[in-house]
Amino acid sequence: MLARSAAHAAPGLRFAQGDLGAVDAEAAYDLVFSNAALHWVDDHPALLARLTRAVAPGGQLAVQMPANFDHASHRTADDVAAEAPFCEALGGWRWGDRVLDPRAYAELLHRLGWARQHVRLVVYPHVLEGPEAVVDWVRGSLLTTFEERLGPRFPAFLERYRALLLERLPAERPYFYGFKRLLLWARKA
Repeated sequence: MLARSAAHAAPGLRFAQGDLGAVDAEAAYDLVFSNAALHWVDDHPALLARLTRAVAPGGQLAVQMPANFDHASHRTADDVAAEAPFCEALGGWRWGDRVLDPRAYAELLHRLGWARQHVRLVVYPHVLEGPEAVVDWVRGSLLTTFEERLGPRFPAFLERYRALLLERLPAERPYFYGFKRLLLWARKA
């Protein structure tokens, strides 16, 4: 993405690779935009405080992030991570619920002093062939972190995840997978 973004660089607009969890600047940006990235970072209250400091007066924050962590597709991954031998291999790590409730973000943005804000939860419908397709859906997103942490143990994790998830999902064809995303927008005074 960075290589392709270079074609759009202009005076006052640049693209750079960095650690989102380590952003700590003072009034450096007119806009902080994040698409499907904040959910990878722990401690959203601290993260949003740092992002607030990074936005200049009159600037904006625009965020979209997945919020499907209460769905069986996501809860099942943590449940399998709590089982042996995966718990030991992960050192007790679990994905957890990093994304807050929409109201918590609204309250947090208010406490951080944003003058205007709009927070909403949207459910995007994905009609899949069957419930087994949910495994493929999360294989390229949520499960990548488990794969990275488990290494050669990941195939066994994935097999157990698939079996447990398919026990939990209705055997409907087609399968409706409602995927929630959280949209945040705020402007500084």
